[in-house]
Amino acid sequence: MYVYGPVPSRRLGRSLGVSPIPPKTCSYACVYCQLGRTTRLQTTRESFYPKDDILTEIVKQVQHEKPDFITFVGDGEPTLCKDLGWLIRHTKNRLHLPTAVITNGSLLFREDVRQDLNEADVVIPTLDAGNEKTFRAINRPQRSIDFETMLRGLVEFRREYSGQIWIEVMLVKGLNDTTEELQSIKHTIDMINPNRVYVLTPIRPPAESWVKPSDPENILRAQEIIGKAIPVAGLETGQFGLEEFTNSKQAIYEIGSRHPLRREQADDIENNFSETGVIIQMLENKELVLVKYNGEEYLLPGNFKMGK
Repeated sequence: MYVYGPVPSRRLGRSLGVSPIPPKTCSYACVYCQLGRTTRLQTTRESFYPKDDILTEIVKQVQHEKPDFITFVGDGEPTLCKDLGWLIRHTKNRLHLPTAVITNGSLLFREDVRQDLNEADVVIPTLDAGNEKTFRAINRPQRSIDFETMLRGLVEFRREYSGQIWIEVMLVKGLNDTTEELQSIKHTIDMINPNRVYVLTPIRPPAESWVKPSDPENILRAQEIIGKAIPVAGLETGQFGLEEFTNSKQAIYEIGSRHPLRREQADDIENNFSETGVIIQMLENKELVLVKYNGEEYLLPGNFKMGK
């Protein structure tokens, strides 16, 4: 399945997710990634799946429920899909719905990537650092990508793009949430001049077990230093679109592979199908693993890989 949801998004409302790339294919190996460790680190763009098949699935799913946004996000970095511009353009022509792309921004130095993203209504790049050292420590990019190249791409895209750019800053305790680091991030954000800035901190189990959420006072400090930052620190709420699934096991696995589920969210899905014992059986069969993080229980796919 290439499409999942709609899922509740803290920024995009009811978001229909589209994943045009294989799981954990990315140009970064971020320490906080909620999908686990990157297994395929690359910068080469490919047509991973038939684009017509992806479009057909998007159109079919929208017939069940109209989302607020169709969001190209992927199980890694969506701009690695060389058909992304085609998909955005044909999705808008067919459905006349707003489109968004959630990207790490690493490939925006490429003209073809900028052209593809010009088709979207909202682009949400990640910017977690204001210098090379922290960039390598938190995002762990493929070795051909350096901080200046990444930043140059973001600045160039802002000059060319007429849509909305919403920067996301993920704060990791002790890594990029000090006053010095936040001032460095602010300087970089000012160069880009986005429409919005969201400050987040990890709420789901991260790729590296040592990663901890930033303290509330540091999130407040980030708001003060960056100036126009909007905090997104709470848990998302709302119902998941389940119409394309035939049973709760399929729904829990497919949604949880892209959007890690809290235990109560998985319970709600099981109840929606009037089924019992499914989650327990999936845990016993190691199709799911239970991970506790920041006071919450999460059910993750059995192949989720977390470092120590």
